Amino acid sequence: MKIIRLQGAMADRSLPASPNWYCSRCSDVSSSGLLGVGARNVVYLIDVSASACRVTGQLVGHADLVSGFSFCQHAGQNHVCASSSTDGSVRFWDSNSRTLVREQVAHQTPVSALHWSPVDKDLVVSGDEKGVVVCHWFHTGDTASFFPEPRTIVCLTCSPHTWSSVAIGYKDGMIVLVDVSKKGEVMHRLRGHDNEIHSLAWSPVSGESALFSRAEDDEANGGSAGEHGCYLASGSKDQTVRVWSTSRGKGVMTLKLPFLKRRASAVDPGVKERIWLSVLWPPGRPTELVSSCFSGELLLWDLTKGGKQRWTLFGSSSEGQNHSRIVFNTSSLRLQDGGELLFSTSMDREIKCWDLKTLSCCWTLFSLGGVVYSLTFSPVGAGCLAVGAGDNMIRVWNTLSSQNKYDIRTFWQGVKSKVTALAWHPQKEGTLSFGTEDGKVGIYEVFSSRPPQISSSYHRKTVYTLAWGPPVPPLSFGTAGKQSFGLYSCAGEGVILQHDPAKLSSEATDIDRLIKDTNDIKHKLSPHTDLSWKPDGKVVAIGNEDGCIDVFQAPNLKQLCSVQQHHKIINSLRWHHQHGSASELHTLLASGSSNAIVYVHDLRSVIENPPETPVVLTEPYRRLCGHTAKITGMAWSPHHSARLVTASYDGTAQVWDVLEEAPISNYRGHVGYLLSVDWSPVDPDVIWTGGKDFTVQEWKVSQQEFTKPPKGRKMSTLQEKKKSGSKQKKKSKSAPGLGGDVVPKMNGDGEKDLSEEEEEEVGSTSSMHPPGASLEKKSSSVSRSKEKPPADLSLLKKKKPRSMLPLSTSMDHRPREELLQDCVTLAAVRHASAPPAGCSPGHGDHVHLGLFADRRALRLMLEAEEEGHVQAGHFDSVVYLRLWSGDLQGALQLATEKGELNDHLLSVAAMAGFEAWSRAVEAYVRQLCLQEQYLKAASHLLSINRVYEAVDLLRSHKLFREAIALAKARLAPDEPVLKELYGGWAAVLEKDGHLSAAAKCHLAAGSGFDAAKVIAKKNDVASLRTAAGVARISGEGALAQTLALRCAKDLAAAQDWLTAQEVLSGQDDLLVHRLHLCVAELLTVELRDAGVIPAASCSSTHTWAEPRKHPASIQDRVRDVWEEEFGISANAPEDGSMEALLQELRSVESPAPTAPLKQVLLQASLHLTRGVLSWILNDDAQLLKELWWAAAWIRDAGLFCASAELCRRLFPEGDVGLFSRKRPKTLKGTEAEASAALSSLQALVRYHRLYECWWRSAAEQVEVQKGAAGEGQEDFEVLLSEPHAACQSLQRSVQEIRERLAAMVAQHSRAQEDPLPVGNQNSAEHSCEDQETLLSLSSKMSKYQQQLVDLPDTLKMFPHPDVLECSLVLLHLGRSAGAVCPSLRQKAEDLLQKHGRSPSILNAYRRFIT
Repeated sequence: MKIIRLQGAMADRSLPASPNWYCSRCSDVSSSGLLGVGARNVVYLIDVSASACRVTGQLVGHADLVSGFSFCQHAGQNHVCASSSTDGSVRFWDSNSRTLVREQVAHQTPVSALHWSPVDKDLVVSGDEKGVVVCHWFHTGDTASFFPEPRTIVCLTCSPHTWSSVAIGYKDGMIVLVDVSKKGEVMHRLRGHDNEIHSLAWSPVSGESALFSRAEDDEANGGSAGEHGCYLASGSKDQTVRVWSTSRGKGVMTLKLPFLKRRASAVDPGVKERIWLSVLWPPGRPTELVSSCFSGELLLWDLTKGGKQRWTLFGSSSEGQNHSRIVFNTSSLRLQDGGELLFSTSMDREIKCWDLKTLSCCWTLFSLGGVVYSLTFSPVGAGCLAVGAGDNMIRVWNTLSSQNKYDIRTFWQGVKSKVTALAWHPQKEGTLSFGTEDGKVGIYEVFSSRPPQISSSYHRKTVYTLAWGPPVPPLSFGTAGKQSFGLYSCAGEGVILQHDPAKLSSEATDIDRLIKDTNDIKHKLSPHTDLSWKPDGKVVAIGNEDGCIDVFQAPNLKQLCSVQQHHKIINSLRWHHQHGSASELHTLLASGSSNAIVYVHDLRSVIENPPETPVVLTEPYRRLCGHTAKITGMAWSPHHSARLVTASYDGTAQVWDVLEEAPISNYRGHVGYLLSVDWSPVDPDVIWTGGKDFTVQEWKVSQQEFTKPPKGRKMSTLQEKKKSGSKQKKKSKSAPGLGGDVVPKMNGDGEKDLSEEEEEEVGSTSSMHPPGASLEKKSSSVSRSKEKPPADLSLLKKKKPRSMLPLSTSMDHRPREELLQDCVTLAAVRHASAPPAGCSPGHGDHVHLGLFADRRALRLMLEAEEEGHVQAGHFDSVVYLRLWSGDLQGALQLATEKGELNDHLLSVAAMAGFEAWSRAVEAYVRQLCLQEQYLKAASHLLSINRVYEAVDLLRSHKLFREAIALAKARLAPDEPVLKELYGGWAAVLEKDGHLSAAAKCHLAAGSGFDAAKVIAKKNDVASLRTAAGVARISGEGALAQTLALRCAKDLAAAQDWLTAQEVLSGQDDLLVHRLHLCVAELLTVELRDAGVIPAASCSSTHTWAEPRKHPASIQDRVRDVWEEEFGISANAPEDGSMEALLQELRSVESPAPTAPLKQVLLQASLHLTRGVLSWILNDDAQLLKELWWAAAWIRDAGLFCASAELCRRLFPEGDVGLFSRKRPKTLKGTEAEASAALSSLQALVRYHRLYECWWRSAAEQVEVQKGAAGEGQEDFEVLLSEPHAACQSLQRSVQEIRERLAAMVAQHSRAQEDPLPVGNQNSAEHSCEDQETLLSLSSKMSKYQQQLVDLPDTLKMFPHPDVLECSLVLLHLGRSAGAVCPSLRQKAEDLLQKHGRSPSILNAYRRFIT
């Protein structure tokens, strides 16, 4: 079993890291009063009560952000909890011992939600971003996975009544109820929210009958469903809370969040309101629901109350109780006295406790959202601690408050960056200076509500140190006799600026100028990294990047000495305090750098007796060894003499007895490195520390388990050096922490892996992959490489190249005696007549002597070296050795076989001849292709004039752009390969949706047709217009006309008539379609002006289409516009052009009968255009047909008002025979079809006039005048056509029989699926005897259909309006207004008696008879 323990004694008080954002359940409270909060990758445990809270421990182990946390709520097991993380793991913990019990990694993606079942003490359910749900069984360690929906899970919750029921909320707004006992079977899908689900909460009581009291909800909650179900509440990003019935899978209540205007807060209308809607159903309040709101408010909803004001606001009793930003998590705790507490976490980085009875805030625990860079106690206000963190805020904590242990105020105005340095004024209470990551320096008056003063002089890099000290020139000029202080800031660029606190708007001065002038320094000073003024203000110590410490005397900054003990960047300097200690200790200066040793220097001699020239000090007064990483902060105890606390990158704080060089106590409560430390000014046993883990911790020196820092590899090395006094400069090749003790993730058990690259704190602690860390203290761009610890230095050292002659080189590292013997042997070889016995230079034990003997020996040595390289796999070295020995062919062959060819070998391959060079190039090209370096391979092919192969290589790897550029540059313009390249590239581009680029390829290949077709695929107006233009320019006339016509129709459908005519005007052969659009525009404007059709949002019309004061008939307006705009008139030459135009219009296809309004109008205008052309050609028969089709098309589409208006515009006087007065024209039907069309058209006109008469008489309630009555008798008789009545009666009969047959077939099918019981068969058979059989209905159908066939075709081609309907309207008019003569009424009655067989008509007719 894997166990991770929390090391060291826990802090008395601490500020934890900020709870993670945007997690549905990242905090939970146990029944024993332990609150767990997930912050970054740690879970903080907090003891809570109604009066106080205390951070008691941490659960450390996750590698990434904690995304879910839940306690087991069962008695005897409430100390066990579970947490999930975006690292994909689920961990089980024992909160008492703070140990890891079990880890399960069943998810493959980040876990987003987790809950411990309130019913089953062993069941934990988790869900991840891919939608996978996993059940974890705590007692056995088993898991089961389900995949109910392929959606991103945001939250889930287990039912408190049924162990197997789990509700899951998804990112798309879906809620799914699953049964985990049935392999994740979906029970209900709850649809209603339209955005992601943030939180889910089950009702604490089972059943669905006791929640609502409103009458309208009784029906929804009635019946037995309420006995078995349970209500579920959901909060969503759509700003609503919904309550669902889980038994029926339906929503029963919707609560919309109110917009609350907070007091003394302004609303920025330009900022979109962020929302996270958390819901909680308190166990002791089944009819009340808690939810969060927009800006951090909490609402208590009364589910039994009606009306809009169904909520009560938390914290309304006093100002400032509510959160200031959105709330993410809520959890509740029932107390033994019956009370109930609510805990909430928010984006404002506060954890609040609420009393649900009074709805007031009990206490607030502040948290930190960034690395703690600085903390310091005020020297004037006792116990006032200032904390600077990476969340862009300053916190001032009154640590001595007796009423509130967390009496904290936050300051953020004017900061806007990470707070990296703080310094209190040494005498003025409440004056706090701060420095930020972006180089800003400012001063806050913490007891005032005014914004801070900001210095006008900015640093270029991060401010690391601030210090108050006596002013130096030029600021000190004119301040003689006055007690004043200047503010000094040191930043990452290595510059120290002196600011005037009284005039921060004035320019700050660089003290380097004064240092150079006073000390007559000509060279460039080393960049500064820290400074510390001696408390008496007489001396200042400045630390530098090169590790030296310079001490200067105020006010002119004369240099007294230079301490050259450190060899790395100085991170911290501190002078010993001057109160309550021996005077000889006042001159002690402690220094810490990027190495792990703390040095204490006694500067008494140089301060009391300043030398004329600066002295160099190389030996420290005391050396404090123990830390295993760089020193980041120090503080002297104000209560003791020579007692120092240091903070280190090894993650611990160490207390030292400086005079004895002895460690006293070591604190290991942090996770990660420390950056800040200070001693309590009131309690000698208390120290405060802050660091990378986003926490500030208070701890006692006397209660720590350890006295020394954790020992690691580096610590051992330092102790050995100290004992031996060795001056060894050579560093160990192995990095610290990589050997020796295992490096844990907790501090205290071994050396931490040291890295200067700190993890940058997360602005929003919910970030799935938090960027890496905070800026490093005292770093500058100049010193990045110098300040790396040994662990990184070994990695950053320039790698020494591998030796080409390793055998001979290794022989030079033998013992000294053997090396001297080599000299004797070589002398004998060079000067003796024969070499010594057994000596063969370049071979065997004397292989290294081949370098100093003749060429033969050298070749032997090179052969031996080649064998060694081959065995080691260093074939590139073998190639170079062969090249050096002159075997160029062999070098090229080996390099080819081993894939070790390179540009250098290729450059020298030409020495072996063109053939060898050409083969080498081909081999290198193959090698480059395997390495996917296709461009380089093609370039090398060009070097041997393989242009076609280079082009084909690029084309085969989809590099069409490069292939075309190469082909056009090196090949003839008419090469077929160019066209192939363009075609292949166009196909790829078209497949990927890059239609414009594909069209350009087709144009380059000379295929304008394909280019236009590709552009038109987008099928929008702009693309169609462009495609038509491309086709026209390319000479594709037919395609250009087709595309232009498609574009014009789309524009006409949008009523953009100007652009539509403009598109067609570029095509000479589309005149007839321009005429059609002209008619469509006139018709649309006329109908729109009459108010029978809606106007388009972006319509544009011609001036000639605007409505006129004295409107003529629409056909006359069409003729006028045609003559004026298009030159079309009856006097045109008889060359057959009109017939051609008419013939072209006849080929246009008709849309479906259910087409939308825009297509119906276009089709009606098409028939009207044909009719006007027929009028010009004096073809009355065709004119009548087209006019009828135009009017009937709109009528059949169900546009009654539009059809009536068209008839009114065509025939203003109501007489179809009088077609035009302006151009005298009467209509007469000489042929059978024309006569039928004329009669039907006249009937349609009279039909609309009949309804106008009816509506007018009904509205005015007066009798129609006698003249009108006479007119009606004559006009309306055309509606009472006996042949049309007979035809329509037959058609109705056929339709009725069809419906009856369909009903009989359906009834028969149901009878076969569900046969009747025996007792009901007789009654069913008896009822069937009275009904018609299928055979009789079929015979009737045949009879009626035959009668329809025998009727004249003109009756069916040009039908009248419904004759029986018109008869009923005429009878109504005659009865109510007396506007119909007796003969017409009698004819209507006869038609109704003869043909009115349907029940609806008979019922209406009987009303007139009775």
